[in-house]
Amino acid sequence: QVQLVESGGGLVQAGGSLRLSCAASGGIFSINAMGWYRQAPGKQRELVATITSSGSTNYADSVKGRFTISRDNAKNTVYLQMNSLKPEDTAVYYCKRTRANGMAYWGKGTLVTVSS
Repeated sequence: QVQLVESGGGLVQAGGSLRLSCAASGGIFSINAMGWYRQAPGKQRELVATITSSGSTNYADSVKGRFTISRDNAKNTVYLQMNSLKPEDTAVYYCKRTRANGMAYWGKGTLVTVSS
């Protein structure tokens, strides 16, 4: 089955770093667009970063210069390196996979909590 499993979330102090991973299975990962989204309590889910099959990236203004999205096609994995974390980064982070037909798949999410 086509599925996504996020990992790497946890509790970190402001100014610290975390690296999230999203392992994909099924389909042909290398031709899929991937992305990270997040949802804080009581807030709308928002885009954090995306990466195309060719490696082109896009970031939300709130994370530019602090977060980096990357992919390793040999491992069928997409990463989100998060540096200089702020309390407002606290959220459940979700991995998204978009296939060639436009169908989107979502992981179950991993919680990131940033303390003051």
